[in-house]
Amino acid sequence: MSRCAWRAMLVALVAWSGAVAEEPAGITYESLLRELVDRDAIARWPEPAYTCKQFSSFDRRSKSPQENWFANADAGQFLREEQNAGRTEWVLMDTEGPGAIVRFWSANPDGAGTIRIYLDGSETPAIETPLSDLLGGNWRVGAPLAAIRGRGWNLYLPIPYAKSCKVTADKGKFYYQINYRTYPAGTPVETFSMDVFEKGLPVLRDVTVQLQTVGRDLQPRPMNTMHQDGPLPQEKAVSLRLPAGPRVVRELTVRLRSEDLAKAYRGVVLNMTFDGEETAWCPVGDFFGSGVGVNVFRSWWQKVEADGSMTCYWPMPYGQSATVTLENLAGGPVEYDLTVRTANWKWDDRSMHFHSTWRHEHPISTKEKKDWNYVAVTGQGVYAGDMLALLNPTTVWWGEGDEKIYVDGESFPSHFGTGTEDYYGYAWGDWRFFAGPFHAQPRVDGPVELGHTTVFRSRSLDAIPFTKSLKMDMEVWHHRSVEVAYAATTWYYARPGATDNRMVDRQKTALFVPELKPLNQVPGGIEAEGMEIVSMSPGVEYKVEAAWHCDDLSSAAQLWFGCKQKGDAVELRCPNVLTGPQKAIIHMTKYPDYGIVQVSIDGKPMGGPIDLCNPAKEGPSLIVTGPIELGTFEPGPREPLIRIEVTGSNPEAKEPGTYFGFDAIVFEPVASEPK
Repeated sequence: MSRCAWRAMLVALVAWSGAVAEEPAGITYESLLRELVDRDAIARWPEPAYTCKQFSSFDRRSKSPQENWFANADAGQFLREEQNAGRTEWVLMDTEGPGAIVRFWSANPDGAGTIRIYLDGSETPAIETPLSDLLGGNWRVGAPLAAIRGRGWNLYLPIPYAKSCKVTADKGKFYYQINYRTYPAGTPVETFSMDVFEKGLPVLRDVTVQLQTVGRDLQPRPMNTMHQDGPLPQEKAVSLRLPAGPRVVRELTVRLRSEDLAKAYRGVVLNMTFDGEETAWCPVGDFFGSGVGVNVFRSWWQKVEADGSMTCYWPMPYGQSATVTLENLAGGPVEYDLTVRTANWKWDDRSMHFHSTWRHEHPISTKEKKDWNYVAVTGQGVYAGDMLALLNPTTVWWGEGDEKIYVDGESFPSHFGTGTEDYYGYAWGDWRFFAGPFHAQPRVDGPVELGHTTVFRSRSLDAIPFTKSLKMDMEVWHHRSVEVAYAATTWYYARPGATDNRMVDRQKTALFVPELKPLNQVPGGIEAEGMEIVSMSPGVEYKVEAAWHCDDLSSAAQLWFGCKQKGDAVELRCPNVLTGPQKAIIHMTKYPDYGIVQVSIDGKPMGGPIDLCNPAKEGPSLIVTGPIELGTFEPGPREPLIRIEVTGSNPEAKEPGTYFGFDAIVFEPVASEPK
């Protein structure tokens, strides 16, 4: 974008922000849109005050910690069923009082059919559309407010109402979460309608522009910049005293240089003190949402660049004084750059200090399901988001656990979720990078769920106010009995005097990067999941499949093929160029619905038919075949082409009896016979 274009955009934003003062009193659709991108709003106690709660499809059998607390049938759960105009409608949400929907998520909105949002008791829905269109960006609102990321469907469009809100679906087999605000009785709120929506299109466009420039503060305002850099020896700290207040930190940037960046960003701690209260203590990489290592992304509140620069835009106001400190607990020398930009701030009785906490635990046994606490806060404030950086030692899914958020001493959480990845806005344990304004998966190692993962969720309209206390728990709910590592970072705002259980419990001895234990691997094996699939018969499906019930898979994963019938075949390109005669040894798997296959290499059939059916009358159903010698062949001038064809089915196989799993292959050079 040219300098002139930037200047024009900034002028427009100044004019737009000035128009806020002319808004009529009360909550409107447009005022909520503006609040969505008003970075300063989250640092002041909301006026009018509101509560934020959640409706979701969590398993209703979960009654208490003593009764089905970790029940996991989280789809198809609703408040009730109703008959309307000859159709059944499942009620997702039904609430009284002035309020607003501020986030809507689903993993499988096609299972909902048409969604209907009834406001203020009207029998005519304000919105009536397929849920997949509403959340997926095919209704009237597109990205970034409505988008699919990591197979999760998210809508951040505010939908206000003056008296009541009821949300229904005409199909009943899906997962959902709806975050909503409720304002005090009598608060004037403009009810959403399509006329209101049309009138607000200019503001919607402005907000969309701002959210599409995530990781950048667009509002022009005078700022004071302070910079400090140099060596940071082990066990030493450097501090930057900020200008006397009242002021606000608008941008904070840290960059570290070290031979081991993962160790440096986990081992150098960012500590902040505002008005004499120590409110933040967190490893640098975790604080900025990167987790372990330098993982590039941009969001509304933070960004990480490829050169290791990490910046946040959380406003951090203070009345009199503030200090930013970096302490090196990384076990070796580090070079640092620290930049802080501050601006004027009107400190009043609504202003809040910024807090950030960190908790790390390794190992955590997943044998027994448990609630794992991120933070417990005492005082008055607003919860603004959190990040989870974890290490999973297997390809099996780790995140069935639900969030449970308790506000002001609740005995039952007002936020009870449907899965860890659902809370973070994605779905089905998707192992691909994604980043949006308010949620991201900056790191995911794979294959499948193996290794380090970083996910975070920051909040704007869905921030959670609390007047006395807040507790954030996440269930540890893994499909295997293993040992995982969890590191949770939280961000929240609070009035002076607030305390939490993490600032007391400093974990200086836990500032290490957990490592994976070596995986079981076929010696010399070439992993099937790393091969190029050259061709497949029509209709054949495939996926990288985790070792759900088999610890013997090489590298904890296999390549699964869903062939439909006899004669279906797949061709894979081995990534290695081979020279001289080779002996081929293949490793495959057996399962009750697998078929009989024939392997060929470079067009030459190798060995005989291989029966991969495991009737599994007793014991584990997925097992490895062990090494199967296919014979010798003379490789061509390029990488070998491996063809696997289904030639039949075992009479004892379950339907369809034509699937198969390919784990690895070994090529061993064979000495040429003397002529």
